[in-house]
Amino acid sequence: MDYCHTYANLDTRLYNKQPPVPLDNPRAGHFNPYVAKRLGWDKDEDLMSHWVEILGGQYVPAQWTPLAMVYAGHQFGHWAGQLGDGRGLLMAQVRDTNGDCQDLHLKGSGLTPYSRMGDGRAVLRSTIREYLCGHALTQLGVPSSTALGFVVSDTPVRRERMEAGAALMRVADSHIRLGHIEWIASFAPDLLAGFTDYMLDTYYPECRDAPVPVAAFLQQVVERTARLIADWQLTGFAHGVMNTDNLSITGSTLDFGPFGFMERFNPGWINNHSDHTGRYSYQNQPAIGYWNLQQWLPHFLRLPNISRATIDECLSIYEPVFMQHYQIGMCHKLGLMHDQASLNIAFDFLTLVESQRLDYTNSFRALLAVVDTAQHPYEQTLLTAFINELTPEGLSTWQDWRARYIALLPEDTSEVINTMRANNPVYVLRNAMAQRAITAAEQGQFEEVARLFTLLTTPYEVQEIATALDTTPPAPDAWQPPISCSS
Repeated sequence: MDYCHTYANLDTRLYNKQPPVPLDNPRAGHFNPYVAKRLGWDKDEDLMSHWVEILGGQYVPAQWTPLAMVYAGHQFGHWAGQLGDGRGLLMAQVRDTNGDCQDLHLKGSGLTPYSRMGDGRAVLRSTIREYLCGHALTQLGVPSSTALGFVVSDTPVRRERMEAGAALMRVADSHIRLGHIEWIASFAPDLLAGFTDYMLDTYYPECRDAPVPVAAFLQQVVERTARLIADWQLTGFAHGVMNTDNLSITGSTLDFGPFGFMERFNPGWINNHSDHTGRYSYQNQPAIGYWNLQQWLPHFLRLPNISRATIDECLSIYEPVFMQHYQIGMCHKLGLMHDQASLNIAFDFLTLVESQRLDYTNSFRALLAVVDTAQHPYEQTLLTAFINELTPEGLSTWQDWRARYIALLPEDTSEVINTMRANNPVYVLRNAMAQRAITAAEQGQFEEVARLFTLLTTPYEVQEIATALDTTPPAPDAWQPPISCSS
């Protein structure tokens, strides 16, 4: 592989170099051949033959420089002080086949100076959820970390109960979080200028050509964050823990905990059992993204040519960028052009789906059967189920909406159909799907993990390996339990 170890050359206050603490008897869970090929891992015989030992912390290749990053953050709106990689290590940095630097980060690698009250480990259930979700979002086209693979072991780890320790090799375009700057500002302000130069040169080199490179960099981070959260909203994804230490400077999804994909559409859905106020509910994600940037941007006032007006200008673009990206995406889900008529009918559809407590993913996919009844038998089944769940009032609203929608369609609907197919997945990682894979894996059976991995590789296509449970939402009155943060 083409290594690019740049973070390890920064000031030593920013990290602690250390090897991983090996797991006992690590065993293969699943290996991601697509990531391996993108990294060039598949070309290295030593890496391919020892991947289980590497992920299990038993073998560190000679070219690697493992380290734990230190950062800080606001958690649930409150300053949490110093945080850091408490159970993970940046093992190496490597250029992928596109020439972009990627971080290889081993999660579940043992205690670090930043573990606080933790044990430095990860458990199998959360490891599987992160592995599958990172893959799912990536294949949906949402910027996200993904993973090379994961292993399970005989190392016991206590959470709510005793569980099997596991480890995941996360791959991301960066592990620098908003919280890195928060730590520097609080504990090592002399590093701010140099670290900002590092972020510019490594992740935003095009900003060097701007009149004020740092201002251009800040604006790019704001724009990418806005687009990422718009993508989350469009796919029905709720992160669950949008602390400042969980948002990346590159606008990629990072740190999967109590995440979830929306099933029965409820904008106020809270998927984190620790979120007692609903701060990180699905509908609050856009506002929390803005709030996090509000905490982050003023730290750069210490740099030359960055004024309060600069910060305000950067923040001011967040809402229009988010709204434009979200509105265009919502129109595309209906196969329509981005105009006011399309927006009106899109939001009316969301209102119908919410009022009738219908499934978010299935409802949008079912609309293909409205556009073309002959060529979409799977979607016709979804549409029938959709209509059967409507109340009499909902049915009347639907019939009126359907007529208005058809009136907006062009005579030739081929492009409409292509756009809808590309923007409305058949499959997302529903919590029940992940739980079935976890239950089997805890018995040593990883076939369901492999099946879901394959299913989520092409989420926009109907697949023969799918089962009815992969697209069946919970009952309308069923309680959707929130997910634990413990991992």
